[in-house]
Amino acid sequence: MPAQIRHLALNADDVGRAKAFYEHVFGWRFEPWGPPEYYQARGVAGGAIAALQHRRELKPGTRMAGFEVTLGVDDLGAAITAIEAAGGRIVSTPFYIEGVGRLAYFEDPEGNLVGVMQYDAPEASRIAAGEPLP
Repeated sequence: MPAQIRHLALNADDVGRAKAFYEHVFGWRFEPWGPPEYYQARGVAGGAIAALQHRRELKPGTRMAGFEVTLGVDDLGAAITAIEAAGGRIVSTPFYIEGVGRLAYFEDPEGNLVGVMQYDAPEASRIAAGEPLP
């Protein structure tokens, strides 16, 4: 099943401090999008969207450390089946992000936490075209 890296999240305890750091060091420009203290930047990871967000737990007792990657797939159900068949474990029930798509998180056999998302058709087209943030 083909998958492309579509989303890279920077998890931060202090979002403002992290935003200032990445803007100063790498020249990235983050724009507010969605919930409070959630930002997006384009053009920082190939065709992927980069996000800056508060650090959170994806499974009890496990906070996201480092960068969080989300893979874009055509069929979330088929991806979940393949993940589990190959020894991975789904750690979040799939949920819908309005206007974006359905997302689930899994743990691979090495313990890495990864997102897998089936994007809605309009959002997938927008990402593929590299359109600016709404």
